[in-house]
Amino acid sequence: MQTGTMIGVIGGSGLYRIDGLEGASWITVKTPWGDPSDEVLVGRLDGIPMAFLPRHGRGHVHSPTKVPYRANIDAMKRLGVTDLISVSACGSFREGFAPGDFVIVDQFIDRTFAREKSFFGTGCVAHVSLAHPTCPRLGAACAGAARAEGITVHQGGTYLCMEGPQFSTLAESRMYRGWGCDVIGMTNMPEAKLAREAELCYASVAMVTDYDCWHPGHGAVDVAQVIAVLTGNAARAGGMLARLPALLGPSRAPCPHGCDRALDFAVMTAPDRRDPALLAKLDAVAGRVLG
Repeated sequence: MQTGTMIGVIGGSGLYRIDGLEGASWITVKTPWGDPSDEVLVGRLDGIPMAFLPRHGRGHVHSPTKVPYRANIDAMKRLGVTDLISVSACGSFREGFAPGDFVIVDQFIDRTFAREKSFFGTGCVAHVSLAHPTCPRLGAACAGAARAEGITVHQGGTYLCMEGPQFSTLAESRMYRGWGCDVIGMTNMPEAKLAREAELCYASVAMVTDYDCWHPGHGAVDVAQVIAVLTGNAARAGGMLARLPALLGPSRAPCPHGCDRALDFAVMTAPDRRDPALLAKLDAVAGRVLG
C-alpha cells in the first residue's frame, strides 16, 4: 500500500526555520506527552508537505537534557510525517571529518542518563529493534541531496550521544575515539529510539562544527567557535533539505527496511492487561498496532 510522503525536519543548533515553504505557518500541536519544543512550521516544498520543528525552540531555550523528545516525535507523527530528518551540530573524532562536513549517521552509542527514552512502560511494554537505528533509504536520499549541494558528506558514522550540557573532558574524548565513534553530540538520543517506536523512517544528518578536544592542533571547544561554523552549516543544510522533495517523491511504498512496521512484534503486554490511560497516550505513535 502506498501513502503520501510528508517530510519532517527537526532542526538543531543554528537551524531554527526553513525558508521557501509555500503557504508556511507556525501551528500549535498538542500531545499527551506535553508541549513540543516550539510551534511547528508547516507548508509545502515543491508540492510535498513538510513540517519543521526547532529542537531547542526558537531562540535556543531548551538544553539537550530538557528537550521534550517524546512530545516532539509524537507531534511529527500526529501531523502525518512519514520521513523524519534530524539535523544537528556535532564534534568530530576523525581527522577526515572536518568542520563543515556532513555525516549521515547510521549507528549510535547512548551515554545519556537523565531523559525519558520510551513511549512504552508499565501497562504496555514494548521492545523495538535498534540494530540498525536509522533508515538506509532516507539516509541515502540525504546524502545525495548534500552531494548535489556541493557539501562534503560522509555516508555512515557512529554518533556518541553524551548527556551534556558541558563538552567532553580530554579523557572522555580520547576514550570515545578508542571506541570507534566518529562524531559526538547531545541530542540524537533518545530521539532516534522514539522515532523507531513511532514507526517513522529516521535519518540523522550531523554537521561537524569542531574536533571536540582530542585534536592536538585544535584547542578546547568553545561556543564562539561552534557558532562561527554553525552559521555556514545551517545555510547549506537549507539547500540540502530543498533538494529532498524531488528525491523522495510525492508517494512512497512501505519502507523496504521495515521502519514503518517496527511495532509488528514489539508489544509484549497481553491485551487484557494493558493500561487504558497509557493506551490513550499512544494513539498517534502506536495506534496502528494497538487499534
